[in-house]
Amino acid sequence: MVARLLYRDGLMLVIDKPAGMAVHRGPKGGESLEDHFDALRFGLPRAPSLAHRLDRDTSGCLVLGRHRKALAALGKMFKNGKVGKTYWAVVQGGPADDEGSIDIPLGKRDETRGWWMKPDPEGQPAVTNWKVMGRGDGITWLAMGPVTGRTHQLRVHAAESGWPIVGDNIYGGAARDGSVTLHLHSREIVVPISKNKPPVVTTALVPQHMRERLMACGWQEIDPRFSSPSP
Repeated sequence: MVARLLYRDGLMLVIDKPAGMAVHRGPKGGESLEDHFDALRFGLPRAPSLAHRLDRDTSGCLVLGRHRKALAALGKMFKNGKVGKTYWAVVQGGPADDEGSIDIPLGKRDETRGWWMKPDPEGQPAVTNWKVMGRGDGITWLAMGPVTGRTHQLRVHAAESGWPIVGDNIYGGAARDGSVTLHLHSREIVVPISKNKPPVVTTALVPQHMRERLMACGWQEIDPRFSSPSP
């Protein structure tokens, strides 16, 4: 997990969460991201804790608080919408416009489905801004910015808009055999962790499973960590 560390200071860590791993232990047990947090203490007496969550199949930037006071401050920032979040998604089809906003309240599908959500006029407010970054043959690359932080918000909003996220086997009708991983990536997170310093901006590299379809939509790898050194 140390190899997936993107940012570290005295208050928080940002790690690049792999797709396919739950962030916390579920009722059925099994490995989770939390099982590896002890390796991220870096001299502190306690392991860091989750400041927010990502779906099991979502990759990218995940923020951890390094101690209780920092965790409380981070939790308040996330709750009050002070943390900037940009997700990259590849969707089936795509919107006709180049940018827009989705405002669809969400509620639980039913109590037996746990975290599964559905559009619900009486549910919690949920707003997502989106922008087209590129288009391919039958797919579109979107940058999605959740204004609110509801469970499965981006996945439900995309599906309800008629362009479900590639690999979504809950809301998008993708096969449940794991042959296609969910194409949703927490690309960038902006955290105003210190009052007297600029916000911390952290970017996660595009995961391998999304590269082929992103390239089909016009994305090019320009990250310096993948560039050859100058002669």
